[in-house]
Amino acid sequence: QVQLVESGGGLVQPGGSLRLSCAASGSIGSIDTMGWYRQAPGKQRELVADCTSGRNTNYADSVKGRFTISRDNAKNTVYLQMDSLKPEDTAVYSCYMRLVVYGRSWFTDYWGHGTQVTVSS
Repeated sequence: QVQLVESGGGLVQPGGSLRLSCAASGSIGSIDTMGWYRQAPGKQRELVADCTSGRNTNYADSVKGRFTISRDNAKNTVYLQMDSLKPEDTAVYSCYMRLVVYGRSWFTDYWGHGTQVTVSS
């Protein structure tokens, strides 16, 4: 009923920038939190950033000052602007949204399939 599709990953040199996008489609009633997680090989998945419906944002300490999360509610889309990228930012980045499916009254978490970000010279 609901799909999340990410785009914008790729290979970038250290110090470079990338912008990730994640668009939700389907029977969406309302969206509460939108966010991004990442998982590097051999490591646990970690929260990168999230943004509530009230526009409150939360960032991992490792990305504060370099990454910016934003959302466009009209487009059901969340963005992650990543600047000053470091090799340790290399991971699969997955978006998620906590939303209410149209016709229901409870929140459900949906996830995208992930997009690879590789920071290397």
